Amino acid sequence: MTIILAIDAGTTGVRTLAVNGRGDIVSSSYKEFKQYFPNPGWVEHDPEEIWGAVQATMSDVVSSISAPITAIGITNQRETAVVWDRETSLPLHRAIVWQDRRTTSRCAELEEKGLASTIRGSTGLIIDPYFSATKFEWISKNLPARNNTVFGTIDSWLVWKLTDGKVHATDTSNASRTMLFNINSLRWDSELLDLFGINESCLPEVRASNGDFGETGNEASCGKGIPIRGIAGDQQSSLFGHAAFSKGDAKNTYGTGSFILMNVGAELPNPVDGLLSTVAWTLEGNDTTSTTYALEGSIFSTGATVQWLRDGLGMISQASELESLALQCSDTGDVFIVPAFTGLGSPWWDPLARGTLLGITRGTGKAEIARAVIESIAYQTRDVIEAMQVASNQQLQNLRVDGGASVMDLLLQLQADQLQVPVLRPQSKEITALGAAFLAGLSVGIWTSLSEVAEIWKLDVQMQPEMDRLTVNKVHARWLQAIERSRSWAISD
Repeated sequence: MTIILAIDAGTTGVRTLAVNGRGDIVSSSYKEFKQYFPNPGWVEHDPEEIWGAVQATMSDVVSSISAPITAIGITNQRETAVVWDRETSLPLHRAIVWQDRRTTSRCAELEEKGLASTIRGSTGLIIDPYFSATKFEWISKNLPARNNTVFGTIDSWLVWKLTDGKVHATDTSNASRTMLFNINSLRWDSELLDLFGINESCLPEVRASNGDFGETGNEASCGKGIPIRGIAGDQQSSLFGHAAFSKGDAKNTYGTGSFILMNVGAELPNPVDGLLSTVAWTLEGNDTTSTTYALEGSIFSTGATVQWLRDGLGMISQASELESLALQCSDTGDVFIVPAFTGLGSPWWDPLARGTLLGITRGTGKAEIARAVIESIAYQTRDVIEAMQVASNQQLQNLRVDGGASVMDLLLQLQADQLQVPVLRPQSKEITALGAAFLAGLSVGIWTSLSEVAEIWKLDVQMQPEMDRLTVNKVHARWLQAIERSRSWAISD
């Protein structure tokens, strides 16, 4: 039996899985690591603790299987910045996490200098502390000058540690999230490197997502000599794990927020307000290399809205109660919740929007509010998908979903109605990690084509639209009215 180790290095913990040639998960281990909040708005991780979690989970999985490990795939939290010493392999600072906002003023300064269009044209990204460039810049300005400094994202840090410091590399999907990588030329952008004061020699070599990232060394708990052959950022890995290989294919991961990615093929579309352009993956094989691009939309509050109902209002004691509560009513009675607790993400990008509850009457109860929360998830997803369809000139055929909220059949039905396409939930709950396994397996020949990989994806539930388009559009128009009333509410500093 062939086994691939898939390492999923997330924001709060690491999961390592053993995946066989049929795409089955035969073993799994998970370990959390500590979150550090040294100042308001600052979020940090200890890179050594992340490495320790990888070592522990790999050891657990390897001890539970008897088959040899053919390859390793890695997927990771994106945008998190790591810096270490090339000679000692020791971190020089805690990792600055994608959620960290310490470089907000620097980003505002870049905006004021009129650099938004330059950065957007090169990287496909907006200027935001979310991305790695200003984090790297902050670290370099706040550390003593050194000759052996190395910068990277979580994937490149793990490759470095797994190979005993022999390989410093990343893939195109992770590089495209740094705000330093030109997604047209697929190279580090010299103009942006100069802008942020980053020497290219400090950055990882950029390789294909199913490329050769070296072999494990003596320190790796999984054993020596195992090829590392697949890397992708977590959202791109999820798209790959969903077998969304055709232009127009899309997925939504319902997490704390939601990340929607649409495959837009080999041609990079023009920038679109409210959406990001990114590399989905680069594949090499048969003496050819091809890059697939994606449009990405970020919704700030999905699971976070459910947590607010549970922890803020005490309407439910656990998230699993939400659906049953919402099913106690057939509609919301024209009640809408816009969960703009920290502003609105795609396609609005309004940081001054705030959460809004509209349409309540004396007849409004917990069930109506619970249903309005679920409906808000479906409405926000529709808004992003519609922007993507216009930008890519592609009509969505179906939406593949994963993440915590995808267990709710009610949500999936509402989503199918709003999009007027089928919504598909897979059997596997580990789609992101499977994406990394598929990339590695393609590289070493376990699977020989994307169509072979696509056959592994197994359907659990498919929801078909039940409401007619006229009814759907009528209620969505009311949602858009609610959106407008939530916007620009906060007072800007």
